[in-house]
Amino acid sequence: MNKFLIIGLGNIGDEYRHTRHNIGFDVVTAFVLKHGGLFKTDRLAETAEVKWKGKIFICIKPTTYMNLSGKAFKYWIDKEKVDLPATLTIVDELALPLSKLRLRGSGSDAGHNGLKDIQLTLGTDQYPKLRFGIGNNFPKGRQVDFVLGRWTATEIPIVQQKIEKCSEVIESFAAIGIEKTMNMTNTLNFE
Repeated sequence: MNKFLIIGLGNIGDEYRHTRHNIGFDVVTAFVLKHGGLFKTDRLAETAEVKWKGKIFICIKPTTYMNLSGKAFKYWIDKEKVDLPATLTIVDELALPLSKLRLRGSGSDAGHNGLKDIQLTLGTDQYPKLRFGIGNNFPKGRQVDFVLGRWTATEIPIVQQKIEKCSEVIESFAAIGIEKTMNMTNTLNFE
């Protein structure tokens, strides 16, 4: 495989910028910047094309809002003729502590509205996901405020470290495949 579709999930608009729920956007942006790419506004997404070691990465940040992420995913996978196993969706994950990343080749939406819409649109949960742990350090009934909130000053260094590592995970996913990359990624602990 030489062409990959990298999807960062998030919401458009300044009020959502750099919130926990938009970490997918932040990771994809960091990956594109690392490789000297530029985003442009295109159909249903901001897109950038990055070339690295003979591989092409079509990177998208859907402009459909989180709950309609499947529409952008489907359009770009069809347009670019990318196989489902050569896609990687980056998403925030409440069920994982901030210290963790989790890469899987398939798996449920775990209640995440962006993943839920992708699964509904594709008719399968058999596509790779990189889950970025955001923790669940919020009082009962305040989940939405937490997810749509910004990182605390103590979280920011860990978040930045994890974003950098995610760029390496994307490269590794393309270079050596998901199995080996999972073994390296899922045991990491960020302090």
